[in-house]
Amino acid sequence: MMRLVSIGFLLSPLSVVTAFLPTSEAPRTRPSFGRNMFTGIVEEMGEVVSLTQRDDMPLWDGTKGSGTELTVKASIMMEGAYLGCSICVSGVCLTATELDYDESIFRVGLAPETIRRTYLGDLKTGDAVNLERASEIGGRNSGHFVQGHVDDTGEIIDRWTDEDSLFFKIKVTPDVLAYIVPKGFIAIDGTSLTVCEVDYQEKWFTFMLVEYTQKKIIVPAKKVGDRVNLEVDVLGKYSENALAALIPRLEALEAKVESLEKALVAGK
Repeated sequence: MMRLVSIGFLLSPLSVVTAFLPTSEAPRTRPSFGRNMFTGIVEEMGEVVSLTQRDDMPLWDGTKGSGTELTVKASIMMEGAYLGCSICVSGVCLTATELDYDESIFRVGLAPETIRRTYLGDLKTGDAVNLERASEIGGRNSGHFVQGHVDDTGEIIDRWTDEDSLFFKIKVTPDVLAYIVPKGFIAIDGTSLTVCEVDYQEKWFTFMLVEYTQKKIIVPAKKVGDRVNLEVDVLGKYSENALAALIPRLEALEAKVESLEKALVAGK
């Protein structure tokens, strides 16, 4: 018998998730949820089964709403999957709302913000996507801290090979480029990669894929003109916020010191 579990589509942060199961088998769920984090080490490439618009999404108050639903076929993602678990789909942290273990497919909802920030709304049946399950706290991290919160998309403006390495040049907006530094981390379609060069005048950066990585992710199949999902290193954002809070205090301290120096000079 088909094992299918599903939860209501989340259209609001305050949505109450309703669960239903068409068979007598209990769904695979967990009682509590922690903060999800990814490593940028892609576990497998999945295949898009469908991207559909639905108008029968159950909301928290029992009414129906409309939304976008993405269905993906994968194998590794189904191992240990449970309703409400987080799966990184080409760099985007999404919540599993339906699981079909026999068919090895899962469904996730795409919020309007996700469609605005990423290219997931342009996916078609048969397209490949990078997939990674949320990492366990305290586990080994061979990439970097990836939230699955895409900042923007970038456009591939060039690609070339250097022996067995594959290079890409990405055009980005100034807002995103401000957080990109040479030899720093960046997540490209959910893959943890190292920035090679940055041109702040021309507004582009480059990255490189080694031979092993080329066979494990979707980026090598992309052409000039295609888009990639970008997530900059969150540590850069935290550092900026910390400095923003510190600078006014330093300026106030400098002003106080200057005032005291003037007072001392005047008193001589």
